[in-house]
Amino acid sequence: MMKAIGYHQNLPLADERALLDLTLPEPVPGPHDLLVAVQAVSVNPVDVKLRAGVAPEPGQAKVLGWDAAGTVLAAGAQVQGFAPGDRVFYAGAIHRPGANAEQHVVDARIAAQMPTRLDFAQAAALPLTAITAWELLFDRLGVARGGGAGQRLLVTGAAGGVGSMLLQLARRYTALEIVATASRPESMDWVLGLGAHHVVDHGRPLADELQRIGLGGPGEGVVDLVASLTHTEQHYPALVQALRPQGKLALLDELSGPLDVMALKRKCLSLHWEMMFTRSLYGTADMAAQGRLLAEVARGIDAGELRHTLTRRFGPLNAANLRAAHAWVESGRAIGKGVLEGF
Repeated sequence: MMKAIGYHQNLPLADERALLDLTLPEPVPGPHDLLVAVQAVSVNPVDVKLRAGVAPEPGQAKVLGWDAAGTVLAAGAQVQGFAPGDRVFYAGAIHRPGANAEQHVVDARIAAQMPTRLDFAQAAALPLTAITAWELLFDRLGVARGGGAGQRLLVTGAAGGVGSMLLQLARRYTALEIVATASRPESMDWVLGLGAHHVVDHGRPLADELQRIGLGGPGEGVVDLVASLTHTEQHYPALVQALRPQGKLALLDELSGPLDVMALKRKCLSLHWEMMFTRSLYGTADMAAQGRLLAEVARGIDAGELRHTLTRRFGPLNAANLRAAHAWVESGRAIGKGVLEGF
């Protein structure tokens, strides 16, 4: 048996039953899996959304957690490139139990060796956001490594976990000019420190803010690419206005209803969804690309090209500390990533 944190019903965080300390059977790895002794986990908006809205199977507890770092205990018969004792990091699969537990199984194809220069908590802050940012930039928006010269990227909600990685990837590995949005002095400083060339306040009209920093007049298309990371519905008309003809809009947040795609027609704009769980959920032929890109991120960290985004440590992994981390994410004021480590 092992310690874990999960829930039996969807409850607000004010209710102590929203997340519970549990004892569950240890998982058994399949042929493609790694069995990992979890050392650290981080919390993402997906954890908050599932805890609030997805009920467990009847009679079962649901365990969340899709960012982990730990030590390999065993490897399945078809696993290559990993051995017991390896230090790994990964984001896991949304249709399998999460990593808020002492032991966890993950498909080896979506895991990678940890950066050697990071501790477990720093490494656990990276996988989900690094994968999301990488896929959004290079796969969905189609920017080539080293490419993007003469183009401008707008990143909304850039101080969060995904934005914190996206800014670094775009600044280090492309020639894009980067405009980030943030609303507080501390978040503005954060995004500038991660590589944004410009920062504007998303609490003000976007067209006015872009004009204020010298990027065109009202109504002009001034950006080629948009990564809309949060509140897409609120900002959608302004984002469409800001895009140049034949531009690209990528998004990943939850929507309350359909977007008006006809608004994209006049400028021949394209819309791109990013969901980093898609490859593992459907077992796509290129599923192992996530393991490879995490290995690239680890190489970039160890080479000093990228940096971790851990900003807050919540202490050991237990229900009380995990509720505090969920509350931090729910506040909408989180900068970077929060991590729990050890039991």
